[in-house]
Amino acid sequence: MNPPLDPFPQRPTLIWDGDCAFCRRWIMRWRNLTGDAIDYEPSQRVAEKLPQVPRAEFGRAVFFAEPDGRITRAAEAVFRSLATAGQKRYLLWLYEHIPPFRWLTEFGYGVIARNRNLIDFFDVRIVGTETRPITYRLSRALFLRLLALVYLIAFVSLWAQIDGLVGSNGILPVRTFLENVKLAFGAQGYWLAPTLAWWQSSDAFLHGLCITGMAVAGLLIIGVTPKLCCLVLWACYLSLTVAGQTFLSFQWDALLLEAGFLAILFAPPLWIGSTTRPSAVVLFLIRWLLFRVMFWSALVKWLSGDATWRTMQALRYHFETQPLPTWTSWYAHHAPSWLLTFSCAAMFVIEFVVPFGYFFPRRTRMLAFWLTVIFQLGIMATGNYGFFNVLTIVLAVSLLDDVAIAKFTRGRLVFPLRRPRIRPWIIAPIAVCLFILTVVAGVDRLRWRVNWPRPIAMLRDSAAPFNVANGYGLFEIMTTQRPELIIEGSDDGVNWLAYEFKYKMGDVTRRPPFCIPHMPRLDWQMWFEALETPGGWFEPFLVRLLQNEPAVLKLIARNPFPDKPPKYVRVIVYEYRFSDAATRRATGAWWLRKPVRLRIYPSALPTPDPQLDLRL
Repeated sequence: MNPPLDPFPQRPTLIWDGDCAFCRRWIMRWRNLTGDAIDYEPSQRVAEKLPQVPRAEFGRAVFFAEPDGRITRAAEAVFRSLATAGQKRYLLWLYEHIPPFRWLTEFGYGVIARNRNLIDFFDVRIVGTETRPITYRLSRALFLRLLALVYLIAFVSLWAQIDGLVGSNGILPVRTFLENVKLAFGAQGYWLAPTLAWWQSSDAFLHGLCITGMAVAGLLIIGVTPKLCCLVLWACYLSLTVAGQTFLSFQWDALLLEAGFLAILFAPPLWIGSTTRPSAVVLFLIRWLLFRVMFWSALVKWLSGDATWRTMQALRYHFETQPLPTWTSWYAHHAPSWLLTFSCAAMFVIEFVVPFGYFFPRRTRMLAFWLTVIFQLGIMATGNYGFFNVLTIVLAVSLLDDVAIAKFTRGRLVFPLRRPRIRPWIIAPIAVCLFILTVVAGVDRLRWRVNWPRPIAMLRDSAAPFNVANGYGLFEIMTTQRPELIIEGSDDGVNWLAYEFKYKMGDVTRRPPFCIPHMPRLDWQMWFEALETPGGWFEPFLVRLLQNEPAVLKLIARNPFPDKPPKYVRVIVYEYRFSDAATRRATGAWWLRKPVRLRIYPSALPTPDPQLDLRL
């Protein structure tokens, strides 16, 4: 007589088809969610213990058997097993209380179960074969350290220029700016211009903000008190951004502040390698920021209606007319037309399509990561955009999970991770507000007229000074010509000598230099000024040249009046274009130029002096 079988199951058990490779891979993934809360058994081993279930049914669906005798199958079994393990209980509630959800999930499960071979094909290529838990502890640590490196670059770059830009003897002194803000807005000015420079606006204090930023960035790289470091870095850079006025009004300054604010929420409190689980909500917001930077860049180009973008001809002009070309830009400009057209189309694919991969499973995210990184490296290879491309790559690091990071860094994987100290119910309201603000900023960036509800409009206006939600999108309209402003000084109004800048175009025989990741802010603003985009800084700059102000002269490469200041300055508008290969071989000139018109700024008057000799 056979002994009686042990009662089955003694613990909640999920039963699956052990002959199915697709099932085997997903069961391994499922274990990562449920841990030790439930057991897993292949149907081939335990089918005889459940005679009430026909053998053929085990090949069609998973079954969940509970100690109380309840047996469920298919989608219900999936949701009940998760709920038993304390995971995603809302799914079981939806299944039991919302009939359309139950019907849809059972239908979807049936489609997958009947087409496992086809689904397996796509699963391997979209999700991949990795079955270890998807965690982001190493990814978070790498992201924060790289963000600290970008902060360090930004502070060092600005420190070298701060005196000449907004120092007490700079082009736009911050003290004067804050006095004007207070005069115009009163106490409200403190909110509209949030900067620590309200407390002290001396040159020493501005230097102190830069030095503090550099020191704290170093601490964050080491990994000490990352949350506090992120807060200090953000506060220092926000203060300098406000104090920097038009010179720190670039999109990557706003991008660094927005990324830095999210980093405050993302960082662990005490040690960068903490085993606390990173916030999934904040991780989504970081990826959403990367998505907006990429996708909106394509969207604004296409919606602008600019013919050069619509016909894929924009790159025939871009390398020549971008703000600060490099010597590699000359070669890119002379690439075959078909290659430039293809590259423009590829750019739209990368900016329009690839960003959606940021929210896909592991293997697709990895592909999106590499395409984004390669794209940014390509931009860096042919142009000077400060730390913008480096920062975008840092944001892309959020697409990598710990398994991917460990392959590169040999970091130690830790499973499972501890719960974060800040509960989701605390982060969720902040995240919702930030998400709404980013949507509003994106719509506003497209210049669509939307009458936002009053609470949203008030939230937008209140948050705007802090740059925590911004609109993005570069080169909406492609410039097809390159005007350059050449500043000249004279002692007599007859003989004129040109000022040479460090990075912007001037001497046609000078090879266009690389300066990344340094951001030469005066050189960049000269490009905007040449395009008739005034920022209120140009005339004060010319006044400083007439004074031979040392702080401002450090921003340029050559002062033709080293002993005493000139009596007059003038500005000639030239049209620049790249030379061809034959001209460069014969003359060494990288550029060809011709004068277009003259702008004159005498030493004492804001209008031209008719007594000056204006012959070119």
